[in-house]
Amino acid sequence: MQQAKFSLSSPLIEFVGNYQEYGFKDKSALVRAALTRLKEEKERYLLEKSADLYAALYTEDADLQELTDDALVGWPE
Repeated sequence: MQQAKFSLSSPLIEFVGNYQEYGFKDKSALVRAALTRLKEEKERYLLEKSADLYAALYTEDADLQELTDDALVGWPE
């Protein structure tokens, strides 16, 4: 695993120093979990934003709605 050096404020240093209280085996595990969660939240946000854009385009595009409706003909409910 690669290493990286970061500068943190005193409150964050204290927070990371309490890693055992949060159930982590070491400081690195806590930081990895936090960064992984941030990354997943960012990806979820981008996916939701994309879905919202597609939904907005769909509601404004009568041709696309008709195409979708035609494609659904014969599909089970």
